[in-house]
Amino acid sequence: MKKLIAATSVIALAAGGFALAQPKPEATPLTEIKAGQPMKLTYQIKATAWALFIPITGRANFTADLNPDTYSIKGKVKTTGLADILVNYDMDLASSGYVRDDHLQPYAYVSQNHDGKKDRRVEMTYGATDVSMTATPAFGNLGDPAATAPQKLDAADPLTAFIGHAFVPREADGNPCGGPMKIFDGRQLTHLHFTNAGLKTVKTEGYKGEAYECHVRMDKVAGYKKGEANKDTLSGIDGPLRMWMAPLPNGAYMPVKIQADTDKIGKVTLQVAKLKFEPLPAGSN
Repeated sequence: MKKLIAATSVIALAAGGFALAQPKPEATPLTEIKAGQPMKLTYQIKATAWALFIPITGRANFTADLNPDTYSIKGKVKTTGLADILVNYDMDLASSGYVRDDHLQPYAYVSQNHDGKKDRRVEMTYGATDVSMTATPAFGNLGDPAATAPQKLDAADPLTAFIGHAFVPREADGNPCGGPMKIFDGRQLTHLHFTNAGLKTVKTEGYKGEAYECHVRMDKVAGYKKGEANKDTLSGIDGPLRMWMAPLPNGAYMPVKIQADTDKIGKVTLQVAKLKFEPLPAGSN
């Protein structure tokens, strides 16, 4: 569950009814921001699952400051529960980079784990020819095979990949789920491929309205243990993964509900608790 929240977590308006987006072909969700109107995104997710009769809960809080040239995203992910892997899981995440016409381009990423075991800190910087990475304590290995420099540069850090996917333009006659989402966390490189299963009605604490049900296929490309990459699921996920993406009036497609079957605690449901875009004063960081 912690990896599910971190991976998909690690993905304009207050709660209530949202109108379906009416995207303009000549515009992208980042057009207004690039034109000089900085925006702040507040995005909160709650997760629930059950072990025997006791609930396991999780929460992920994200804030993104989107300026005409640069962006910064901060995240906090925490879970509590029975299983050892869920007790006091606590991670801080931060990423920053550049706002382009149709995507967010990462530059730097930091994750700090506070699980009381390794408390690993990972730092990444995107360069012209490779992505430099430092892990403290160091990873035992970088997988078999390890991600190559071109593969790493073609992907984004978990925060940028998840939040940035909302701003990638969807073609009018294309897949509203978008994709693929390419995620590199400093070691593991994973591609998420989406299949549109149609518009559905979704009701959560932070969103009520229609959203596209997107079925997710996971491709473990590199950075995993030998043989593990042959499985098409992320660690801890044993069955189908579905993500509901809501088309918002500003052209963004935000995940408002995620559901997965896990091999340890059964079905896990993540639902948006708060989803809000608001203007930032010019020059805010």
